[in-house]
Amino acid sequence: MKIIIEIEHLILREHNAGDAENAYPLNLDPDVIKYTGDDAFASIDEARTFLINYEHYIKYGFGRWIVLYKQTHEFLGWCGLKYTPELDEFDVCYRFFKKHWNKGYATEAASACLKLGFEKFGMKTIVGRAMKKNVASIKLLEKLGLTYFEERDCGMHDGVMYKISA
Repeated sequence: MKIIIEIEHLILREHNAGDAENAYPLNLDPDVIKYTGDDAFASIDEARTFLINYEHYIKYGFGRWIVLYKQTHEFLGWCGLKYTPELDEFDVCYRFFKKHWNKGYATEAASACLKLGFEKFGMKTIVGRAMKKNVASIKLLEKLGLTYFEERDCGMHDGVMYKISA
């Protein structure tokens, strides 16, 4: 398992097929995926297939990374960077088990991802997306220093876009 970075409380690492045991219940919680536009995985096997077929690390050298609590190595969720070629856009995103919300982990992980994006991967601008109703995510993007720049359709929901430059 390739460790990407260790920060104050967290370890970010590449995922592997074994992470399906945690990815499945993470995406099963309707509160966790409420504002993502994603469907829950139908099974652990479907989660495993998704993880095995994830090509972002190979194509771009970065992606969504597993977030572990440094002291215990507990799986908290994931956070990372994504490139969307059709928009020529890099974004930061995160998803954590509900029991780990409001503990600063998303802020710590996403802040590290922004730093990696600018310093290691040479990104000039990184965006953050949120559905308008996702007030917590919007507050987090603002806390990270991203600023609002436009409204955008997020699938079936109205969304807002934030950005930050190097």
